[in-house]
Amino acid sequence: MLVAPRRTGLTGSIGPREPTRTQPSVNESTWGPSPATGRAPAGPPAPPPPKKRAGRDLRAAVGVGVGLGALVLAALFVYRPAFLVVIATAVVVGLWELSTRLAERKQIRVPLVPLALGGVATVVAGYLDGARGAWSAMALTVLATCLWRMFSSPENYLRDVTAGVFAAFYVPFLASFVALMLAADDGEWRVLVFILLTVVADTGAYAVGWRFGRAKLAPRISPGKTREGLAGAVFFAAVAGALSMMWLIDDGTWWQGVLLGLGVATSATLGDLGESMIKRDLGIKDMGSLLPGHGGIMDRLDSLLPTAPVVWLLLAVFVGAD
Repeated sequence: MLVAPRRTGLTGSIGPREPTRTQPSVNESTWGPSPATGRAPAGPPAPPPPKKRAGRDLRAAVGVGVGLGALVLAALFVYRPAFLVVIATAVVVGLWELSTRLAERKQIRVPLVPLALGGVATVVAGYLDGARGAWSAMALTVLATCLWRMFSSPENYLRDVTAGVFAAFYVPFLASFVALMLAADDGEWRVLVFILLTVVADTGAYAVGWRFGRAKLAPRISPGKTREGLAGAVFFAAVAGALSMMWLIDDGTWWQGVLLGLGVATSATLGDLGESMIKRDLGIKDMGSLLPGHGGIMDRLDSLLPTAPVVWLLLAVFVGAD
């Protein structure tokens, strides 16, 4: 009688039984159930969450910021008209950055020459002749931009001129309000308060948002902006405004400074979001790379430009335009 061999193992293969293992394999001892408890031991500990890091070179940003601050203070308090050169230079470089990015990303040819010349004229006219001079120079700049573009191909004329008018309004026209502040009897102090409050608002928003930010302010425009950061900008700008109006502006009061700080925090945030919208449309991170750790000139002017008319107007209401 033939006896069929016995099947052994889990696969049904014919042959001798494998010897029983008394020690678990490496994988079993690490990941398999424990013989004593019947439960799998815990895996390796999860790595700690990465620390929040600033998106830029902090040392370079601080160094450039200190250098720009020293330049501003020297131009303001050593020889006031020299600050006009600082404003005019920032306007020309800002227009160049904006026109270059528009040409690279959207093939929009902004007439840079009339914009640069008209931008400088707008700033100087604002200092010498007040609001009337600035607005007159602005109108002539727009006219010159339209005429300059007529000497090129008519294709995309309307698009290029429209972009040129936007650039003239966005950079030199808004910058002319700094020149209007500078022309007052205490102009250097008004400009200092304007710059100080804008920097405080930006710094407060960054510091509070980086540490406590959870709720996004405008995620489709600027994912890094948070409501907590906006609250920080409002608080610190209001405190700095109250102190500045009492100590730096003649006849100023603390409550005027609080209102001034609220206005600066709002306009600075909107200005930052506005340029973020432009950069998202262009598909770029920075407008330029002239300032290490900061990007370009326009990346530093985004909060200052829309804040200038707000500060000029509020100071004119509170303590007069002259």
